[in-house]
Amino acid sequence: METETKDDATTDWLNADEQRAWRLHLDVSRLLMYQMERDLQPFGLTNNDYEILVNLSEAEDRRLRMSDLAKSTLQSKSRLSHQITRMEAVGLVRRENCESDRRGLYAVLTEQGWDVMREVAPRHVASVRAHFIDLISPEDLAAYHRALEPVAAHLRAGRSR
Repeated sequence: METETKDDATTDWLNADEQRAWRLHLDVSRLLMYQMERDLQPFGLTNNDYEILVNLSEAEDRRLRMSDLAKSTLQSKSRLSHQITRMEAVGLVRRENCESDRRGLYAVLTEQGWDVMREVAPRHVASVRAHFIDLISPEDLAAYHRALEPVAAHLRAGRSR
């Protein structure tokens, strides 16, 4: 179905198969993130908390510049700052000044944060397996990866512009 828009351009509406695929993607994304969040609740963590812990645990010296952490977690600097403040209050992270740039700050994973990460990560992986990986055949998982890789590349390229 094509419809004229205000600027007289045509809209290439989604056909039935495309609409079903798009809506299924949205549904699965929401449901999966909801489940992952539920599985983190016993540890007092949100998906955002866990993503920050993962990024810091994988970084050199378990620390990242706040601006780099904001980029990697797709958060504004302001939102990340509030998130880090909450995580600091429970001892998971701390901020450190950046010696090379007096205005810069690092987010640093504390020993307590590292302990939490080591406790939560195996359970999180089990949850990812139970609610996603183990429900898809290896062949379909490979096809899924091939299908989504160009989408991810396109979106990453758009972020860097």
